[in-house]
Amino acid sequence: MDFAFSEEQEMLRASAREFLARECPSSYVRQVAETEDAWDGTMWERMAAMGWTGLGIPERLGGAGGFLDLVVVLEETGRALLPGPYFSTMGLALPVLLETSGGAAEEAMSGIAAGQARATLALTEPSGRWDAEGITLSARRSGPAWRLEGTKLFVPDAGVADHLVVAARTGGVGEDGITLFLVSGRPAGMTVRAMDGLDLTRRWYEVRLDGVELPEESVLGEVDRGWGPLARALEWATAGLCAEMVGGSQRVLEMSVEYAKTRHQFGKPIGVYQAVSHKLADMLLETESARSATYYAAWAVDADAPDRSLAVSMAKAYTSDAYRRATGNGIQVHGGIGFTWEHDMHLYFRRAKAAEVMLGDATYHRELVARALDL
Repeated sequence: MDFAFSEEQEMLRASAREFLARECPSSYVRQVAETEDAWDGTMWERMAAMGWTGLGIPERLGGAGGFLDLVVVLEETGRALLPGPYFSTMGLALPVLLETSGGAAEEAMSGIAAGQARATLALTEPSGRWDAEGITLSARRSGPAWRLEGTKLFVPDAGVADHLVVAARTGGVGEDGITLFLVSGRPAGMTVRAMDGLDLTRRWYEVRLDGVELPEESVLGEVDRGWGPLARALEWATAGLCAEMVGGSQRVLEMSVEYAKTRHQFGKPIGVYQAVSHKLADMLLETESARSATYYAAWAVDADAPDRSLAVSMAKAYTSDAYRRATGNGIQVHGGIGFTWEHDMHLYFRRAKAAEVMLGDATYHRELVARALDL
């Protein structure tokens, strides 16, 4: 069985790495992270020109390539700590739009593919849950429209999103009675407030929907049957997030190895000491294992394999821990300088901690794995 990327995908990886090395050095990351919304419209235009905003979108809507192409790019954006709404648009909102399709979804995807729109997913609420039971924001019919009432928390990049995919409860309990809506622009009754977050390169927001009225056309998919496509979309999103984390972990490993070879103590490179070399060996082992789990999960999702849900949860559980440990060990290898604001290591540590809990932490996904084993 050949799970290698194609020659075209490896060319895409090389061009993405070259582009990000040139356009997204750590100085740029820090500069954008200091802005109010961690967003740079010029960079978005450049990525659109590279075709990145069309990855995974059908050609008839202006897109090109598939999910595995997007995974390749996400790994490189994670390596470079690309700031802004790329993952929230392509990794969170797009999978839902693809799973539900329809007029409103296709119109939004056309705008995304053209580089003219950004989107995100509004799922989590004050309970902090990622499952169906955590969705309590209500949507009720109001004449020919729908009326939404409730609050969503930790909505990534909502401040710069043109579209929000909102999961609401229209009845029932658990997985029954969930409906997905596409909220475009800033309709009356919707307020977006920035929240404090650990990852400076990705802003989080509270979105309040106080009597927001939406037309029937804003419904994505079928009324009361939104959890099925949403759950599948979350598997796409989780595999993409794992790719981001693998890219970041790889970069942390490379930085740490380079430092261990050039930093001398007692007349020798610190890499010759087991206290350092064994940390680096562990980082390599866990990064490569995370990469393998992530690539298989991405393949399983793309091929709609029977074990796609299990593969995704296994990848997220392992990669969440691996990325966090890699950044922690990276700081230890760098010693005092690794703890300073001037060094880039803390930027990766912040991203790792934020990504660890996004779309469910390792404990959450281990529970899903245990259920798959009928435990």
